[in-house]
Amino acid sequence: MAQLTLVPTPIGNLKDITFRAVEVLNNADLILAEDTRTSRVLMNHYNIETPLQSYHMHNEHKVVERFVEQLRSGRTIALVSDAGTPGISDPGFLLVREALKENIEVEVLPGATAFVPALVASGLPCEKFVFEGFLPVKKGRQTRFKILAEETRTMVFYESPHKLVKTLKDLIEYFGEDRQASFSREISKKFEETYRGTTAELLAYAESKTLKGEFVLVVAGKEKK
Repeated sequence: MAQLTLVPTPIGNLKDITFRAVEVLNNADLILAEDTRTSRVLMNHYNIETPLQSYHMHNEHKVVERFVEQLRSGRTIALVSDAGTPGISDPGFLLVREALKENIEVEVLPGATAFVPALVASGLPCEKFVFEGFLPVKKGRQTRFKILAEETRTMVFYESPHKLVKTLKDLIEYFGEDRQASFSREISKKFEETYRGTTAELLAYAESKTLKGEFVLVVAGKEKK
C-alpha cells in the first residue's frame, strides 16, 4: 500500500528514536534523506538496510515528481531529515503537499524536535508561543524584527553559531537589552547547555566564548500593558 511516512530522527543522542520509527525505516521500500552520509550513521547504528536516496532543499523541486510517481506505483517511502522532524525548518512540505494531492496516505510519526525541549527549559511562558524558525538573513529581516517587537507570546528561533552574535545584537536593538531570553545548544549531546538571562547577558556570554552547535533561541514576548 502506497504511503509516505515522515520519521523524526535524533537531534543528538542516537538513543532518542522510537521503536516504531526504527520499524518503519526497516520496512519502507525507500528512505529519502536530507544528507545520506549523515543518515547512514543512524541506519548503520540500527542495522537498517533500506536503500537511501537524497532529498534536500536544493533538489526537492527537481525530484519531487519522481518520488510521487513511485508512491503512485505502490511503494512506501520514509522521509527523514538530518535531525528532528522533517518539515520543521527542513525539507518535507513540498513532498507532503504533492502526495496529498494524489490522495496518497501521509503519516507523521511523533518524535524528536529541537525547539520543544529548549522552550520548556527556558523558564519562559510556553502555554502560548510562536515558532519563527530561521530569521531572514538579509531581505525582510528588519521588517520581521519590527513586527516581532510587538509580539506578546514567547518567540522561538533557530540560529547557527556564526550568526548568533548578530542575531542577539538585533534582538537588543529591536526588543531592548532587558528582554528575558535563553539559548540552548547541543541538545541531548554531551555538551548540552542552556543559558538564561537578559538579551544583553546572552550577548556578553556569547561574545566571551567560542560556542559550537546549532542554537535554539527563546525570547520572552512584549509585556502587556
